[in-house]
Amino acid sequence: MSWMFKLRGTYSSQQGIIFGIIGFLVTLMIWVFFTSGADPMVPSGILPSPGKVAGAFGDLMADNELFKNLCLSLGYNFGGYIIALAIALPFGFLIGLYPVLNAAFKAQVDAIRFIPLTAITGLFIVAFGIGASSKINFLAFGIIIYLTPIIVQRISEVSDVFLKTVYTIGATDWQTIRTVYIPAVLSKLSDDIRVLTAISWTYIIVAEGIASQGGLGSLIYNVGRKQGRPDKTFAILIIFIIIGLIQDRLFVYLDKRFFPHKYQIKEKHSSKIQKPSVFDSAMDFGFMIFGWVLLGVYLLLAINEFSGFLGVKPLSYLFADTVWVVHTIFISILVYKVWCIVQGLNKRKPKVATNEPVS
Repeated sequence: MSWMFKLRGTYSSQQGIIFGIIGFLVTLMIWVFFTSGADPMVPSGILPSPGKVAGAFGDLMADNELFKNLCLSLGYNFGGYIIALAIALPFGFLIGLYPVLNAAFKAQVDAIRFIPLTAITGLFIVAFGIGASSKINFLAFGIIIYLTPIIVQRISEVSDVFLKTVYTIGATDWQTIRTVYIPAVLSKLSDDIRVLTAISWTYIIVAEGIASQGGLGSLIYNVGRKQGRPDKTFAILIIFIIIGLIQDRLFVYLDKRFFPHKYQIKEKHSSKIQKPSVFDSAMDFGFMIFGWVLLGVYLLLAINEFSGFLGVKPLSYLFADTVWVVHTIFISILVYKVWCIVQGLNKRKPKVATNEPVS
């Protein structure tokens, strides 16, 4: 039990699960303590009881189209991620790699982080209107202004050892970028992206407040202020937390898939590579199965978008103007799956030995 109070000590996945459950139960007990009874210590208008919050989920489903609003918010957020990465990655690499661009724009990129995003919503309305495009681009901008300086910083942190090695073997500038800068920067940047994408969820109420066309942010504003239902407000906040936790685990899974070397940590007194825990293996397997199931469902619904054989079009109904985000994500997944299959088949092909004389 000495690990429990050791400074910066570590714990196993099993211990993390056990104490995580204990911590959740303690928090729940405190919540019940402050909100129970006919005259609770904290009024229900400020902090409703867990029972009322649990019951609010059913009301949200019945009265407020909870699932549709959830899908709209996911569409806005993931659309913001896609646009932000498409702009910030090339722009950040250009500024970080070339001194003339670094000298010209680095100070501006650093300064733009101090712009209060809530003060410029009007500019996005003027530029993109009041539809989904305005919301998505607003959320994308919120990520870009923080992500671009980090990309520049990560490029400056690339070890000189790798650069001297490729220069020694005569690599060109493009080969150096492709084999050194891109892998080194992206492997570190994956953790930064995982943290920064939470920014879009913090601004979701501001973004969806533009013309209030649906989404969890718009919904929480309506049920909290207009309907005076704090139980629904807390229920939506719990949904935000659940989405964030799932998204965080998804990013960790993708990080392990694309950058496995980051997790090959040697044990302290052994030369063996530390093996993943049973919990981690189960999570990886669950994500893999879930991914294939989602891909299959998407293909069915995507075909229906063009043929209409189901009679209704669920993707268009749930995601509205953000349906392109769904297509972009799943087409990317499909391309990656096909690429993995092709790579696997190429590795299995036997190499044909040649008897040509060596000149």
